[in-house]
Amino acid sequence: MNEELYSKWAQCQKFILDNIGESRFNTWFAKTNALKIEDDAITLQVPSNFFVEKYEDDFLPLIHAALKKSFGRPLQIFYELQVLSGVKESNVIIGESHRSKAVGSKIERARHANSAANKGASSNIDSQLNPVYNFENYCTGHSNILAMTIAQNIADHPRNNNFNPFFLYGDVGVGKTHLIQAIGIRVKEQNPDSKVLYTTAREFQHLYSQAAIKKTIPQFINWFMQMDVLLMDDLQEIAGKVGTTEALFPIFNHLHQNGKQLVFTCDRPPMELDGIADRLIDRFKWGLTERLPRPDAELRRKILKFKAVKNGLDISDEVISYIADNAVNSVRELEGIVMGVMTRAINRNAEISVDLAKEVMKNTVKIVEKRPVNFEMIVETVAEHFNLNPDALFSKNRMRDVNDARQVIMYLSHKLTGLSSTVIGRKLNRQHGTVLHGIAAIRERLNLMPDLAKSIEAIEADLA
Repeated sequence: MNEELYSKWAQCQKFILDNIGESRFNTWFAKTNALKIEDDAITLQVPSNFFVEKYEDDFLPLIHAALKKSFGRPLQIFYELQVLSGVKESNVIIGESHRSKAVGSKIERARHANSAANKGASSNIDSQLNPVYNFENYCTGHSNILAMTIAQNIADHPRNNNFNPFFLYGDVGVGKTHLIQAIGIRVKEQNPDSKVLYTTAREFQHLYSQAAIKKTIPQFINWFMQMDVLLMDDLQEIAGKVGTTEALFPIFNHLHQNGKQLVFTCDRPPMELDGIADRLIDRFKWGLTERLPRPDAELRRKILKFKAVKNGLDISDEVISYIADNAVNSVRELEGIVMGVMTRAINRNAEISVDLAKEVMKNTVKIVEKRPVNFEMIVETVAEHFNLNPDALFSKNRMRDVNDARQVIMYLSHKLTGLSSTVIGRKLNRQHGTVLHGIAAIRERLNLMPDLAKSIEAIEADLA
């Protein structure tokens, strides 16, 4: 850069700094240089294509004003960037009309022309995946089969699916981390050169903080933009972290626009996230949001049997039922109980019994003596939950809220009391076939309607 160009570009930067403040200037302009000026055009060297987009979206009038003030005349802007970091041959020049198809094709051709230089780059990326968290080790039941099916579809078709982003939410310990890591493991199995990264939101926040201190935020953003699949766990951890969420926004945009898969987990759905900009919340809703509920009784038994076999334990159905009926909170809780039972059985050279399970669980699980549940209790509890008159549930009333509550009674009576569908129908003044339809309808809607699933969980908790 000749001295005159250097001096005038420094004046431009000073003008921009005065208008946007030091923090934004350091993020977006400190690393930009003026390479050359020819006739009425100036070429700026920028770290990545995202800077071109950012300049034209947010800063173009300001940059033009700064150039005119420093150079004394309007200047057309061109940007020079490296499509592949460190590979000079991949340099491309982009004009202000960079969104045109011609320029997009030029960039794409540059990427393909340098694919050999980029080949093997994924080997430098530690995916941070735990091989234990694969699909083969993931137990499924009615409560989580839909989430599992979606995850497998994403893993098998990471560049060709409608679930981007995939936003998975649920309580602590229900298996979210296992499921999203399984996606990454499957992708790497099928395509070892894929750039897959699993990270927690807290780790992302830490890396951003380090980048902010070192003034390397553009490089931080650029590195995440290289990923083919980005898996981010516990998204709620960055709520209120303005700088971190600002950095995630361009990463999300770049990956999504280029057909790269994004997967997030959280303890709540996007609409309940506070402290994150609305524009980012809106993007989380672009793909598919799915709730991963607490494991139901069937799934808890399946998990316990799987863990027992894997650890070489001989656990009777009686012990498994006792644990499954009382440890209802999470998969993680079940795993801890299995390990505790195994350790005590080995140390004492004793058989695994209900008493041994009780001993392990007494300090970790609140054992509630369950009262027998009958049909009348279910009707009363459901009516109270839906704020209905119990008499309406036995009438010919076909209003939506009444019919929904009636189907919930059918479902819970079948599940909790052991009554046959014929008996349930007789009690509700309904036909046998109507009861079967109601039970099937609730089962199907449980996987599609998180609010209904929460309502049934609450009713079951009240009944217990």
